[in-house]
Amino acid sequence: MEVAIFSSTRYERRYLDEANKRGEHKLHYFDVSLELDTVGLAAGYDAVCIFVNDKADAQVLGALHKGGTRLLALRCTGFNNVDLDAAAKAGIKVVRVVTYSPNSVAEHAVALLLAINRKVHRAYNRTRDSNFSLDGLTGFDLCGKTVAVVGTGKIGCVFAKIMLGFGCRVIGFDPYPSAEFEALGLSYAKLGEIGENADIISLHCPLTPTTHHIINSETLKRAKPGAILINTSRGGLLHTEAAIDALKTGQLGGLGIDVYEQEGDLFFRDLSSEIITDDVFQRLVSFPNVIVTGHQAYLTHEALTTICETTLESVSAFEKNQPLQNEVKVK
Repeated sequence: MEVAIFSSTRYERRYLDEANKRGEHKLHYFDVSLELDTVGLAAGYDAVCIFVNDKADAQVLGALHKGGTRLLALRCTGFNNVDLDAAAKAGIKVVRVVTYSPNSVAEHAVALLLAINRKVHRAYNRTRDSNFSLDGLTGFDLCGKTVAVVGTGKIGCVFAKIMLGFGCRVIGFDPYPSAEFEALGLSYAKLGEIGENADIISLHCPLTPTTHHIINSETLKRAKPGAILINTSRGGLLHTEAAIDALKTGQLGGLGIDVYEQEGDLFFRDLSSEIITDDVFQRLVSFPNVIVTGHQAYLTHEALTTICETTLESVSAFEKNQPLQNEVKVK
């Protein structure tokens, strides 16, 4: 099958080519994102493969349909960037990667937490300048602290297990309780209760209309003063300007994010020689207790291998008219 792959990177192409080593499909790589201005590149392709910041709204899906596309394959778990109703009306099937390596994202969340708490990023910069002063680098023991896991799916459960290993008290928030989470002997609390008690809050829920800006000015006001917030899920879960206000007052003690609500204009490209005009982002990274990584939490050998293999397995199943195990349907 002819597959147009948007937002492809050099490192990702190696994994896709390896997954396609039998040559079952003809993969055509585009480094640009899928959007209305670029959708013309997909004309004539049976399948189109996209990533987290590609846009598959009604207009784009309508253009894909006119171009002959019948399958939209997401190289990710989240599908908030796809208009499922429009896809269904256009007769375009949508598949995703239901799970790849929950360990990769959970472990990166822990890395952000440790780096912020123990000021690793600041110490790294100091020692490179031969500054070995320890002033301002004091952290706290994780052991005995309360950690709130917002979203207790596969990734959230792995993160919870790691935090238990540190000796933390772990509580969860999720409208759909997880048997795996409860099997760890853990309990759930209301969102307000989590804010009052948690020293650390880590977001692992999908972005939906319900969870959009789940962390906002009100929830931050109710948070325990000095709490650390980690987000490795989706940028839209956090109201960034509210977080900035909380950082300025000290209400929020630290912020580690691998995602950003307006990341589509920034992430996955080298902008080191350009002026970034996003004032909100520039304000955010000016804080010494903020660490931003560019959506790399998933970036492990194991995760990339599974993502690419699963994606092409779905393409093969579609081509052979077999059941699509990872299909996303309108509820």
